Amino acid sequence: MNGQPPIYGLLADFETPDALVGAMDRARQEGYRKLEAYSPFPIDELSTFEGRHRTEIPAIVFLGGCVGALGGFFMQYYAAAIDYPLNIGGRPFNSWPAFIPVTFELTVLCAAVFGLVGMLALNGLPRPYHPLFNVPEFARASRDRFFLCIEAGDPKFDPVATREFLAGLKPAGVMEVPP
Repeated sequence: MNGQPPIYGLLADFETPDALVGAMDRARQEGYRKLEAYSPFPIDELSTFEGRHRTEIPAIVFLGGCVGALGGFFMQYYAAAIDYPLNIGGRPFNSWPAFIPVTFELTVLCAAVFGLVGMLALNGLPRPYHPLFNVPEFARASRDRFFLCIEAGDPKFDPVATREFLAGLKPAGVMEVPP
């Protein structure tokens, strides 16, 4: 160890959205990949820098639907045919058409619950703490400033070289983000 505490990354503060978009473009051209832009409002140009990636949400929702359908059907089958069979009008104990409404409702309910929990888990939420909250200037990200953070986990990250690179983009300031 070199005695210095590890850092989360470096944060550059920009005054305009155009400066942030230009900085993001330059950072991508330089080879940085673990970076994030923060602004008080959506900037359409930033979406072009986001890579397309597949999500597991459809598979999670499908799994939830299957669990709900099977659970709903077999819950009713167990109650009607195994645990408390009643001979009502000569109908069979496994009268599956009567099981359809509950099976459908549990399919929808479980798919929605699995989707919500899966989305929260994949997004890392809830997240009451983030290292950027330790930088006092970052509070302006929700009002009037635009920030670019290059994370220390980036393969190209070097504290000195990355700081020089960010300073060359002419930000209002470059801050170190503690972990």
